[in-house]
Amino acid sequence: MVHEAIQNSFDSTQTQVNTMILGVGNYLMGDEGVGVHLAEQMAAENLPAWVEVLDGGTGGFHLMGPMQQCPRIVIVDATLDGRPAGTIQLRRPRFASDFPRAMSTHDIGLRDVLDGLSITGSMPDVYLYTISISALQEMEISLSPPVESAMQQVKKDILQLVSG
Repeated sequence: MVHEAIQNSFDSTQTQVNTMILGVGNYLMGDEGVGVHLAEQMAAENLPAWVEVLDGGTGGFHLMGPMQQCPRIVIVDATLDGRPAGTIQLRRPRFASDFPRAMSTHDIGLRDVLDGLSITGSMPDVYLYTISISALQEMEISLSPPVESAMQQVKKDILQLVSG
């Protein structure tokens, strides 16, 4: 899934943090927490010094500060988009309106945060991985097999992106 043009835009010679891997979602709602699960796994990887991992949880507008600090952000989130569970999509949204409508189930979603960043003129370069889920599972911390498998594929793709 890694495209050569995207991979070439990651500069492995950087020493200052310039890329954030941001996983969002609700850990206590099963598949909806896939981004948080991924952030937890990515934080345990031996990543280049110029990459930071953030478990964004359901942070909403609290994520604006960290997102304004980094010129490039790789976001992973679940989406209720009607596609089969585990469907992976990579988007390069330039504006909040480029995000899918059913982006997340959070009270203040990423689309709202990116609207704020766009208004303030501090929109980062975004790589958005969405993983389709079929339903919310309240009080469940494990991922379904199709979503777990998709998360592992996204993890591989992101590791390729940031490792050059």
